[in-house]
Amino acid sequence: MKAITSLTSHPDISHLTHSVLYETEPMETSNQRWFLNCAVSIETELTIQSLFSLCSRIEGDFGRVRFEKNAPRTIDLDLLFYGTMIVNTSELVVPHPRLATRRFVLVPLAEIAPDVLHPLLHLTVRELLDRLGNLQIVRKFNDGTVN
Repeated sequence: MKAITSLTSHPDISHLTHSVLYETEPMETSNQRWFLNCAVSIETELTIQSLFSLCSRIEGDFGRVRFEKNAPRTIDLDLLFYGTMIVNTSELVVPHPRLATRRFVLVPLAEIAPDVLHPLLHLTVRELLDRLGNLQIVRKFNDGTVN
């Protein structure tokens, strides 16, 4: 939650809401500890590139070092949506390209923004989650409830 505070302490960002923390099993490898995930909704005057740069700086402040894809990490801040904007550059893709296939993203996102429409897939977050099924365990962190 310290990362949320770091993000929302920026003068051009207003914190709207965030999901509870969820505990999720690793997807690509089983030799890692389970991850903690949540979704955050903000309002900002920052451009998408400036917001991405801020998120990268916060990751670095929390000790994130990028050395291997899908490797264990201290923190991972992803831009899932930026309104209805579509961005596809070598550095940044929004909406997040694997959002629709990741239960650990969709469960917390559906908690705070179930009716947000994916601008490319034309499905809501809730519809994406319903289509995905229960292939990955995603449970609330504190009480062990499986979603």
